[in-house]
Amino acid sequence: MKHTTIAWILAASAAACAPAWAQSPAAKPAAASKTVAADVGPAVRHHAVLVSAAYDDALAGAQALQAAIHAFLGKPSQEGLDAARKAWLQAREFYGQTEAFRFYGGPIDSDDGPEGRINAWPMDESYVDYVVDAPDAGIINNRKVQIGKKQLSSLNERDGEENIATGWHAIEFLLWGQDLSETGPGARPFSDFVDGGKPNADRRRQYLRVVTDLLVDDLGSVARAWAPNQARNYRARFERGGMESVRKMLVGLGSLSRGELAGERLEVALASQDQEDEHSCFSDNTNRDAVANATGIQNVWLGQFKRRDGSQLQGPGLRDLVAARDAAVAERTTKQIATSVAAAEAIPAPFDQAIKVGNPGRAKIQATIDSLTQQSKDIVDAASALGITKLTLVQP
Repeated sequence: MKHTTIAWILAASAAACAPAWAQSPAAKPAAASKTVAADVGPAVRHHAVLVSAAYDDALAGAQALQAAIHAFLGKPSQEGLDAARKAWLQAREFYGQTEAFRFYGGPIDSDDGPEGRINAWPMDESYVDYVVDAPDAGIINNRKVQIGKKQLSSLNERDGEENIATGWHAIEFLLWGQDLSETGPGARPFSDFVDGGKPNADRRRQYLRVVTDLLVDDLGSVARAWAPNQARNYRARFERGGMESVRKMLVGLGSLSRGELAGERLEVALASQDQEDEHSCFSDNTNRDAVANATGIQNVWLGQFKRRDGSQLQGPGLRDLVAARDAAVAERTTKQIATSVAAAEAIPAPFDQAIKVGNPGRAKIQATIDSLTQQSKDIVDAASALGITKLTLVQP
């Protein structure tokens, strides 16, 4: 999904923007920035630790998915397909939390970053494989098209944003197929991958293997960019970034809160009532995607992360930086972020039914949108408390 980026200019008086530690109400912004930068180092360095751990766990989840898919493709069966689906759902829980590290030109979504290959959506499924009204549709059923990492990468989003050929949602579609049920997810039969079943089963197996391997490659490249003890990778530069790195952290949270999660992922689907506008429409995992995204925001704010092995990372986060300058803003933002997580957790599944007029789930989705919208405003106030008077945030 592509977005329009605009700048929010924080309008505030000099007195309102002056940090609590300032010697004088007339302290100059430049001097204030230098003073703030001197004590943000621990929070910036801990954030790098948290990001690295989150991408490592997202990569590990994708590798577990890769193993399950390879096993299934070696001997297709219903049991193997169920195991691959379960691995996809488990991996999404960790990848979804990393979305809070986007929107500021980092290694995932810089101009040459892999985000578009990893998590682009919504997806025109007929671009990849057959659909109910087009049995011969898609790359898989066109034997003139080669199936390899380079070829599929070049085909991703070619001639249209919905021409998704790679990433989480291409894998999701291949595992579940179209969701034609009002009560559950898609129900692609495992026989689609068995020679003698659906036509081009050999190419379907090849396609699923290639896009899964490509996902692991791309997540590995992002994880390496955040790896510790590397003199020249992105993490090394980020750790030296001072207040600019803090600004990036806030941009990530504000953009995911309003523009992406509240806007593109919830508001659009609520307005259209169209299943095609939900994030994980084939697996009916959209409600969990929202929880993971909201949790990722909370992780960054609090400086915490629960790892795949159950261990807990905890250290200085944005909340601590803001609390040292404006305790009231820090407390208000902390409560609002917790409210957003709880609201997302209350969204019922399946999401494609909850968005329909008359379904009580619509009120739960709207409550989440409202909480995230207020949260984005609180994040802007938090930035102002730190003396950051300009943020460039993604808007819906």
